[in-house]
Amino acid sequence: MQAAIDSKITDAEWEVMRVIWTNQPITSKFISEVLVDKMNWKPATIKTLIGRLVEKGFVSTEQEGNRYLYSATKTESESIHKMTKEVIDHVCATKVGSVLADLIEQSLLSKDDVKRLEEVIQSKKADAVEAVPCNCVPGQCDC
Repeated sequence: MQAAIDSKITDAEWEVMRVIWTNQPITSKFISEVLVDKMNWKPATIKTLIGRLVEKGFVSTEQEGNRYLYSATKTESESIHKMTKEVIDHVCATKVGSVLADLIEQSLLSKDDVKRLEEVIQSKKADAVEAVPCNCVPGQCDC
């Protein structure tokens, strides 16, 4: 029986997930080979992280002979979408535009990325409001 998905994963668990998403189904040995080199972690640390991801419901296991194969229960795209929504949900609605602008400024983007962003912004212009109302409880922000 699979555990309910815990929506929070650590930065270290996210590194494990990136390896799984790219190579699934995958063995813990392969995950360790990638992350021992990249992160300088010990295999025992990696196995602990995999176990936590299984417990949280982000990773499923399938026994194949004397080894286990690990697969993600959600796609990388679904996980990124959920993570970004959680970030936006924790910010005052009046500051969302600034947060998005900061993310864009801090990111290395391809010309295709910039074109896609321009298209999204252009489509958002049709529905844009003069001012975004604050969604905070009194005392949570200074807007």
